[in-house]
Amino acid sequence: MNRLVTIVRAESAASLPDYASVSIAFDTTERLDLAAAGVDQAATDARVVPLSAPITKDYDAIAGNHPLDWRSRFDVRPWLFLGAYRSGRRVGGAIVISGDATVQMVEGRDDLALLWDLRVAPDARGRGVGSALLRVAQDWAWARGHTTMKVETQDINVAACRLYARHGFRLCVVDATAYPDFPDETQLLWYKTLAGQPD
Repeated sequence: MNRLVTIVRAESAASLPDYASVSIAFDTTERLDLAAAGVDQAATDARVVPLSAPITKDYDAIAGNHPLDWRSRFDVRPWLFLGAYRSGRRVGGAIVISGDATVQMVEGRDDLALLWDLRVAPDARGRGVGSALLRVAQDWAWARGHTTMKVETQDINVAACRLYARHGFRLCVVDATAYPDFPDETQLLWYKTLAGQPD
């Protein structure tokens, strides 16, 4: 296993082109078994069920969803941008939004920080980069008085579901109708109560 140190540092919105250079695409042959996981369960060891055929999913390819499109939809300047590096190479990134009323997922709550995006380079996945980014994001949110962190993922992104569950997020919302353009995907909303303690 690769034990290289992951350095996570805060950056500005000017880093978006470099941030976007890390692919968010993934291949999958399975989905979370929601009947087994259930809402309000950690789902750390949830079963999975096979897809009818393997797929490659790239959320950046959806119109308006690429990081370079965000500036045309939002004021990204107040967002927290994180870059993850190993041996000087960018291997991931994360974005946290708080107090932005224009972003519906923040729910108008001052106590909630939204993990808007988390990505790890394909060749660095499964090596602790996502966990390092998540820890820094949580620490940042807690230091600014946020008591809850929220993140959205989908039932086909099993690795992401397991990451959030391992870090103490609870699956609270399951919405099979959230994506009209992608009816085979189910939206999952995860929440974590922050307590300023390492996980």
